Amino acid sequence: MDNGRTKFEVRGFSLFYGSFCALRDVDITIPVNRITAIIGPSGCGKSTFLRTFNRMNDLIPSVSVKGEVAMDGQDILSMDVVELRRRVGMVFQKPNPFPKSIFDNVAYGPRANGLRDRAKLSQIVEQSLRRAALWEEVKDDLGKSGLALSGGQQQRLCIARALAVQPEVILMDEPASALDPIATLKIEELIQTLKELYTIVIVTHNMQQAARASDYTAFFMMAEDRAGYLVEYDSTTRIFTNPQHKQTEEYITGRFG
Repeated sequence: MDNGRTKFEVRGFSLFYGSFCALRDVDITIPVNRITAIIGPSGCGKSTFLRTFNRMNDLIPSVSVKGEVAMDGQDILSMDVVELRRRVGMVFQKPNPFPKSIFDNVAYGPRANGLRDRAKLSQIVEQSLRRAALWEEVKDDLGKSGLALSGGQQQRLCIARALAVQPEVILMDEPASALDPIATLKIEELIQTLKELYTIVIVTHNMQQAARASDYTAFFMMAEDRAGYLVEYDSTTRIFTNPQHKQTEEYITGRFG
């Protein structure tokens, strides 16, 4: 495991929708091969901040940004966005398999990048499904539609699809919020194994999940003008046992508001 290194460095980052400031002056360092959870009340900009790391917010016409976001020391705001999104994969809140076979779902990214060799594609599909802890459940049904899987299996299929293009980072926007408790625990266990190979940033509303599944936790709040800002960022153990800010303590103990 790659300890002590930084994957992302964010300095003085603000994001605007038109003239509205959605995120203000965020400073944060995301470590390599660790799970960083982003928590905070609805509307404080958690998902917007997550989407900064692969520039998904670029798709919104009114968005503008200030400040710096660097990955491995390189400014992502000036990077080729296709290359950035290959290196920084995304798993969304609701499982969104393509209406294709399980095999074609996972092979989609490598094919889009020009890979046509069937043997290599099969190898990538198997490896990705194994890493997503789904191979044993689907290996005899790779021709079956991804939409025929259960919700938890669909989400692991989406994780396998993200892994197939060999990213360095996986962003997860509430990946278990649509799943039952058993499927949720499977996703959490999977995330723990994936951090051996990937840097993971996860947005969650579930305090227990953040406490169980992450190494570091960033707590965001909303100012009176509705701008999201970072209150506190530390090891998850410290955030949940000895937070430095009263707001953090009130939020994680459910006394917020």
